[in-house]
Amino acid sequence: MKKILIIGAGAMGSAFSVPCVENGNEVTLLGTFLEDEIISNIKSKNNFHPIINTNLPEKINIHNFENLNKVTKNGIDIIVVAVSSVGIDWVGEEISKFYKDAIPIILLTKGLSINNDQLITLSEKLEYKLNENGHKEVNISSVKGPCLASGLANKMRTDTIIANKDVGEAKKIKEIIETEYYKCEISDDISGVEFSSAIKNLYSMLIGGSQGLSNPSAAKDIQEKFYLNTAASLIHRSISEMVEIVSYYSGRPETVYGLAGLGDLYVSVSGGRNSKMGKLLGKGYLYNEAKNKFMKEITVEGAQLAIDIGPKLISNFEKKKFPLLFSILECICENKKLRIDW
Repeated sequence: MKKILIIGAGAMGSAFSVPCVENGNEVTLLGTFLEDEIISNIKSKNNFHPIINTNLPEKINIHNFENLNKVTKNGIDIIVVAVSSVGIDWVGEEISKFYKDAIPIILLTKGLSINNDQLITLSEKLEYKLNENGHKEVNISSVKGPCLASGLANKMRTDTIIANKDVGEAKKIKEIIETEYYKCEISDDISGVEFSSAIKNLYSMLIGGSQGLSNPSAAKDIQEKFYLNTAASLIHRSISEMVEIVSYYSGRPETVYGLAGLGDLYVSVSGGRNSKMGKLLGKGYLYNEAKNKFMKEITVEGAQLAIDIGPKLISNFEKKKFPLLFSILECICENKKLRIDW
């Protein structure tokens, strides 16, 4: 049995607590300083989580962030980071206060970042932050893949991938968190896994716009009935571009065809927030209009990623070789109509 601390009580962090508890671990779910209301709701409703609409196991210890010192004073075996991508610096600072070198960190957060004008993974960003605070031996495993939180919380069969530079460390994590319904592959291609899981959010928005992109001059009912040919073309071309991008950043092409790339892309396109935004963009809405009118209070990971790293991607790649990438980046970053140079 391991003492597992999950920082972040949103959908994914809370859902991840289910297999961790199921595998006999002592699990603490700690809300961030922004999640006091969520924690209060969970506690007042017999562990019913208001976002994933599911009761969490009774054995989970649930705390507000103000109890961090109390939770960590007797030691932690594994730290799980389940905050939003914009919270990585903050969580790195907080973890630094109690981190013991080489304690395993599991990173659930998806995204990329810019550091010294270089595009880096979030595991690298978190490691840099811990290094800055005096921790030289940092052990981060990135867990990614096609995992909808509500499905995992209800124990639906789910496959993910654990990436660590040291495969032996990934195997140890697998033994601790894997259950009958939550299965884990392992990889040492942490760059490929993190880049695939992040940039697929850009392409899932694009594929989400398939209806409007299928034939802009066709009637809406015709688009709705017959857009799948276009969607298939976009999926194929998206994967081709993803392979080139991931390879450029030292990831392996085969990783893109696995759970972190193609698998995660499928889930995102099938019903995520990125796909919803893409559908609005495909209908002709400008990004700012669609965000403010329909998704004002909703975080769209792909759009946020485009804003954060879009200019860097545009400077690194040629438009004629990556028409899909540039279409979605120009749409989001420059607030242009979504158009594709087929």
